[in-house]
Amino acid sequence: MSVSAEKVKTLREKTGVGIMDCKSALIETDGDLDKAVDLLRKKGVASAEKRSGRETKEGVVESYIHPGSRLGVLVEINCETDFVAKTDDFREFARNIAMQVAATNARVVSREEFSEEELAKEREIYTTQARNEGKPDNIIERFVDGKVEKLFKEAVLLEQGFIKDPNKNIKEYLTEVIAKTGENVQVRRFVKFQLGG
Repeated sequence: MSVSAEKVKTLREKTGVGIMDCKSALIETDGDLDKAVDLLRKKGVASAEKRSGRETKEGVVESYIHPGSRLGVLVEINCETDFVAKTDDFREFARNIAMQVAATNARVVSREEFSEEELAKEREIYTTQARNEGKPDNIIERFVDGKVEKLFKEAVLLEQGFIKDPNKNIKEYLTEVIAKTGENVQVRRFVKFQLGG
């Protein structure tokens, strides 16, 4: 089956994936654009997982100062080569992550950064809350697990909904960037400064 250059162009604009990959996806899905987008997303996730072990020594430190200069953020985003670090897609990702941190209550990049002590303390607080609310013992554990998951969605940057597109979280956005750049990309760390905070 042959696909038109126009369809390939449309798919490329939607996904940011290379021309040959777009063409292959359209051929594989008999020219169905929606199915081709899904296929490319699945392949992007698979290739992002393969790249996750590769070393990232290049990248940028991006800043965001909120209008009024009362809030500022610094983020370190890493990639494998300085070539990718200079691309528009990578720079836009770094800017968006800085803005995400400014707009949310992110405390850590990934849930693994929460210490066992912190999580134990949170679980203890949630357990006490559940008992004070008179919840039965058989429900308390599920209640506490739900509260911990909610904490992760609010405090873990990679698990937060993306402020510019609530249909995806930051981890999914990161996976898209990895698929577009062809390199392992990592959000290494961030710091948020608030005047008087």
